Amino acid sequence: MADQPIGQLLDSLGVTACLDEGDLPVDALVLVKVVKTDGGVSFVKGASESPDWITSLGMLTAAIEIENSGYVNAAEEGE
Repeated sequence: MADQPIGQLLDSLGVTACLDEGDLPVDALVLVKVVKTDGGVSFVKGASESPDWITSLGMLTAAIEIENSGYVNAAEEGE
């Protein structure tokens, strides 16, 4: 199995992100559920070029926290 770009795949799946004007995305961590030709299901992790393992782990941990309880930006909480 060879690495391949997945930008078009993410577009076709309707993946979106909530970004404000002027935001500058710098890293990405992607988890993809794959149905194999034999009917088996697996997960594949993809990432942008720059994150090291500790950054990827931190991003995954943050995603779990957001998914489980939501995320409130402390800077925006007082607005």
